Amino acid sequence: MDERVTRAIRHLKRRPAFVVVTGFALAIVGGTAVLTLPLSGAGRVRVPLPEAFFTATSAVCVTGLAVVDTSTAWSTFGKLVLMVLVQIGGLGIMTVASLIAISLHRRLTIRSRRLTLVEAGALDPGDLRDVLRGVLTFSVGVEAVLAVVLALRFWSTYDLDPATAVGHGLFHSVMAFNNAGFALYSDGLVRFATDWVVCVPIMVAVVIGGLGFPVLIELTNRRSSRRRAQIGPPSRRLTLHTRLTLLVTAGLLVTGFVLTAAFEWTNPDTMGPLPGPAKLLAAAFHSVSTRTAGFNTVDIGAMRETTWLFSEVLMFVGSGSASTGGGIKVTTLAVLLLVCVSEARGERDVTFSGRTIPSLVQRQALAVTLLSIAVAGAVTTVLLAANPIRLDEALFEVVSAFGTVGLSAGITPTVDSVSRLALIFMMFFGRLGPLTLGYAFIARSRDRLFEYPEERPLVG
Repeated sequence: MDERVTRAIRHLKRRPAFVVVTGFALAIVGGTAVLTLPLSGAGRVRVPLPEAFFTATSAVCVTGLAVVDTSTAWSTFGKLVLMVLVQIGGLGIMTVASLIAISLHRRLTIRSRRLTLVEAGALDPGDLRDVLRGVLTFSVGVEAVLAVVLALRFWSTYDLDPATAVGHGLFHSVMAFNNAGFALYSDGLVRFATDWVVCVPIMVAVVIGGLGFPVLIELTNRRSSRRRAQIGPPSRRLTLHTRLTLLVTAGLLVTGFVLTAAFEWTNPDTMGPLPGPAKLLAAAFHSVSTRTAGFNTVDIGAMRETTWLFSEVLMFVGSGSASTGGGIKVTTLAVLLLVCVSEARGERDVTFSGRTIPSLVQRQALAVTLLSIAVAGAVTTVLLAANPIRLDEALFEVVSAFGTVGLSAGITPTVDSVSRLALIFMMFFGRLGPLTLGYAFIARSRDRLFEYPEERPLVG
């Protein structure tokens, strides 16, 4: 092999983003291999390789789209494998690897620290052990509490034996916190549409997992510092990232709730037959679920086209940065909105709450959004060209895959193999993000030592 090619490959492998992408790809390959074993299939019937590959990708990318019925296609072992793959995909390959290294009391190299910080999305490098400890604490803590609540509910109300109730509670708790839409029932969670004890804890776990670990760690550290320091100077205010994430997340949740209730309230195939309080619960659940969770308590395929349209917008935006969800992220949307506001006001800089947003961040937000729209449009075209389906059905499925949501119009099991591969790429692309993939395969940018003359083209 040419020496220049060898050096180029070595340089590429030294990039943190490339290693993260490779880690996710290897997890998918490994998951596919295990899911194709007879032990993973229900009744020891081997699941075909294409279906296993699609399911493994969906699990590692914490999506929840499925081409086989999760409740009947997989054995207990196969469902356990899905849980493990979702947990790995949610926490991140390098985070899991670093947690194992710490548990073995091995010192992390500088390169390993960089890799983990890229995957965890830490805003302040600080002590990596604290970052990892926070990630593990939130994940295990939220999942354990939710598993107990669901297990007790399943056992006491739905006549499941204790072992089955614990298994179902643990499975759905892992799926909820990691924003993956796999469920152990063929109709999703429709049977629990009126059960507040099941739906509300799941919604809370989904929102917590979708905020992102940097936000969760910052909120926890802020609360701990207030408890330790009853006197003295006030603690520093929240970072701009955390404030934007909380504000936009709340706005999207309220918007989704109001629109879902407005459009589906009288739909006889979804929320129409439910009593008033249950309709409010179903509307809130759908609003939360479109933030990349993928659970459903009503028939998604029976929803009105207007509901599909704004649901696609919510799925496309997704959750918080460095969270268990996908999409372009809420902070990306926030930056774009602030750019529009600043331009409308004729302001030179883009500011929010006494802070200026750098032009680099603005360009990144624009690049992420435009690239995501372009890829989603291309994949939608592939689905339309290869299958006799409608545009709204194809677009819903593609955006759901990109946002790693898992909600489905019901066409995923019926599309051809080429379309399934396109959806697999979309899930992978949506989980890792356009910028991560770009940094993994595009040469490192260099500072230009000179500037070209400025000239303004006409815009608009």
